[in-house]
Amino acid sequence: MAYITCQFVRPDRLLYEGRVASVVLVTPTGEFGIWPLHAPEIVALGDGVVRLNLLEEDGGGTVKVIVSGGYAEVDDDLVIVLADHARRSDDIDVDVVQETRARAVADLEALDPSDHRTLYYENKIRWCDLLLLHAEDE
Repeated sequence: MAYITCQFVRPDRLLYEGRVASVVLVTPTGEFGIWPLHAPEIVALGDGVVRLNLLEEDGGGTVKVIVSGGYAEVDDDLVIVLADHARRSDDIDVDVVQETRARAVADLEALDPSDHRTLYYENKIRWCDLLLLHAEDE
């Protein structure tokens, strides 16, 4: 069976490397599907879920990765995903994310509106919201 080699990287580590049947990227304008022998392309990532569809011979299933920003490079049978923020959906501790979000909200509320750190906390809250939205049920 034809397959794609996928490397999924975030700034601090490699999240996934292996063979997949297909990849569905999330872009600012919608989803973008990639199958073996896809034309070369560079794609901007949006906010949402990237799905790595595993080969049936490797057990099948889907690896879901929540992303926010970044790029993917496609070339024939290779996809390299470089995400600004990424977390596997099966690796989200909802309690930790909720605590992180609560601290970020409190820190944001304590700032003067003209403080340059406002955007940092707004982005942190947005990332926590995205993780909570897509966390897998246990």
